[in-house]
Amino acid sequence: MKNVMSSIHQRQQQQQHLLSDPNPISPRSSPNWGRSAAVFGRTWLLALLTLVVVLGVLLPDLRAPDGIFGGSKVAVSKWRDYTLEEAVPFVAKNGTLIVCAVSQPYLPFLNNWLISISRLKHQDKVLVIAEDYATLFAVNSRWPGHAVLVPPAPDTQVAHKFGPQGFFNFTSRRPSHLLYILELGYSVMYNDVDMVWMADPFPYLEGDHDVYFTDDMTAVKPLNHSHDLPPPGKKGRTYICSCMIFMRPTDGAKLVMKKWIEELQAQPWSNVKKSNDQPAFNWALNRTSAQLIKWVDLYLLPQVAFPTGGLYFKNQTWVQETKGLHVIIHNNYITGFEKKIKRFRDFGLWFVDVYAVLESPLGRI
Repeated sequence: MKNVMSSIHQRQQQQQHLLSDPNPISPRSSPNWGRSAAVFGRTWLLALLTLVVVLGVLLPDLRAPDGIFGGSKVAVSKWRDYTLEEAVPFVAKNGTLIVCAVSQPYLPFLNNWLISISRLKHQDKVLVIAEDYATLFAVNSRWPGHAVLVPPAPDTQVAHKFGPQGFFNFTSRRPSHLLYILELGYSVMYNDVDMVWMADPFPYLEGDHDVYFTDDMTAVKPLNHSHDLPPPGKKGRTYICSCMIFMRPTDGAKLVMKKWIEELQAQPWSNVKKSNDQPAFNWALNRTSAQLIKWVDLYLLPQVAFPTGGLYFKNQTWVQETKGLHVIIHNNYITGFEKKIKRFRDFGLWFVDVYAVLESPLGRI
């Protein structure tokens, strides 16, 4: 009888314990289960963290969607107030930065150019001068701090083809931006974004010259050609390309930029004379060189490394003979957004379709 009563008493105690514990199967009731749960928890957490890292690497365009970062009122206000004076020291590395100017329709070209630069590990020193707010927010939402807008600029723009006044207004701002960067004490390389880097250009910027530039003529030069400013052509000026320039923050480089600005002001766009920035740049070089040749040090980069599009895309014999020597390819001597993309594709230089997600700091934009 005592045994029966004892058994009943034990059962009552167990039932009371179960009723008082809302989680009867808990870590407190099984030390072995606790150890297993801890191991399982750590394994699950490690797997989750690994997944996050993989997604961050493979899908960079998902890291900061417009709706989360770029679209917030705080972010929009921040980047609207972001200045060139703030952006330049943020981006520059060892006193040097790479600059381009872009409007929204040319974002695919920006991405293509960035992929080629990323392959050579120079993307961190790139600053995008946005020519509209859509570009400013698109870039900074994915790559914070690497785009700046210098007012005034419209909220939207169409793709400017070579010649219209919009294109002139777009490109004529360039020397002012570059002069300001020089005044801040930084060396700067400017590129148009219809370019592709094939090799590192910085080893070619030898010496301590003020301004480095490329020739836009298609005639083949000898490999050991002079690095002096070429003689004027039929129009009384040289044919230097204004789309690839490197400058050190010297008085000579600043003077060239000031002369360029003056020439643009003296030759504004009109329906009769559809100006662009390149003739003005050449007049600035020619007049600066003629007047102050003793202390403005100009340097013509080697044609074989920096060929114009009229040579690279139209003279395949020369391309094969100089294979492995090309550094930056310029997709000029052709007009039209779609035509430029097609030519890049035809020559295997359009990387966006395949490599944007993995190799561009912007992802698929």
